[in-house]
Amino acid sequence: MDTAGKVITCKAAVLWEPHQPLKIEEIEVAPPKAHEVRIKIVAAGICRSDDHIIEGLIKDSKYPVILGHEGAGIVESVGDGVTSVKPGDKVIPLFLAYCGECRGCTEPKSNLCYNSDIVKRTGLMSDKTSRFSCKGKLIHHFLDTSTFAEYTVVDEISVAKIHDDAPLDKVCVIGCGFSTGYGSAVNLAKVEPGTTCAVFGLGGIGLSVIVGCKVAGASRIIAIDVNSKKFEKAMECGATECINPKDYENPIHEVIQKMTNGGVHYSFECIGNTDIMVSALLSSHMCCGTAVIVGVAPSLSTLSFAPRLLLTGRTLKSAFFGGLKSKESVPQLVTDLIDEKFKLDSLLSHKLSFKEINKGFEMLRKGESIRTVLEF
Repeated sequence: MDTAGKVITCKAAVLWEPHQPLKIEEIEVAPPKAHEVRIKIVAAGICRSDDHIIEGLIKDSKYPVILGHEGAGIVESVGDGVTSVKPGDKVIPLFLAYCGECRGCTEPKSNLCYNSDIVKRTGLMSDKTSRFSCKGKLIHHFLDTSTFAEYTVVDEISVAKIHDDAPLDKVCVIGCGFSTGYGSAVNLAKVEPGTTCAVFGLGGIGLSVIVGCKVAGASRIIAIDVNSKKFEKAMECGATECINPKDYENPIHEVIQKMTNGGVHYSFECIGNTDIMVSALLSSHMCCGTAVIVGVAPSLSTLSFAPRLLLTGRTLKSAFFGGLKSKESVPQLVTDLIDEKFKLDSLLSHKLSFKEINKGFEMLRKGESIRTVLEF
């Protein structure tokens, strides 16, 4: 049945208000307007950042909302003026837009598009309206993507065409978790061959950092987590050793300093915990270390440490999406996967049907999953 230009009625997981489970609802998805794309979602990943919205930890979040920002699907229809994709194309929605015109896009060292909802915080399309409704009520978009729906609408600047052979149930994690971690290692930190690395937090993003460090040629990759059950996956991804802070009396940064002759070249915080961010900084060598904040902390959190920690020669860095320019990098990462430059299998711990989404979040909170992929 030809659905182009028509309202589509489908299922979506709606978060009506914080601190409540997601509810599978029947919603209406309006057709795309000019420079917009409607996508049939095939697979979506569950990310910790989505849970921050459920728990009400991000200031200025809009409710009700359809969450999800890590997914892959097939273009159902396009609005007037769309040139980069066409119906039938395999695509990944981009939570970090790329307009190619604002200073954030044109600066070589930046990837933060001014037209992204990460910047605007409206929960709406570019024209400040929504394409979602449920029971007569407006439903907000989330990070320009809203992948927890059978169909979603995005601006053309928030979607990337990918390889026709891409396995959508795997490449969906390239929409956020994998790219964020991998990019933090190879693009933001620029890990060099023969260097030492420490990765704090062994969820999907932390394991993706390990993959990036391995691809970059790091000689020693120390994986750190309080859940030793995660160590097997970390070793599969390329960690050379794993340590649990609970096994030591001394602070973990002192343990790592002793293990690495004063500290590692590169450390990565992949949890979103400000205390561990400081531990990661202290774990990097005082004269030449680089610490990278990858995890997203609650929006009202603050980071506190003595300035002398940087004066000695350390560098502290951070960026959304590993500093990668989304529209350029996502298709290339998909091609690299197909060319077997890296593998994603170890990152994908569970698959659930879309209707089991709340189970997926419970598994995340209990530390039972690395990355759960929802199949539609």
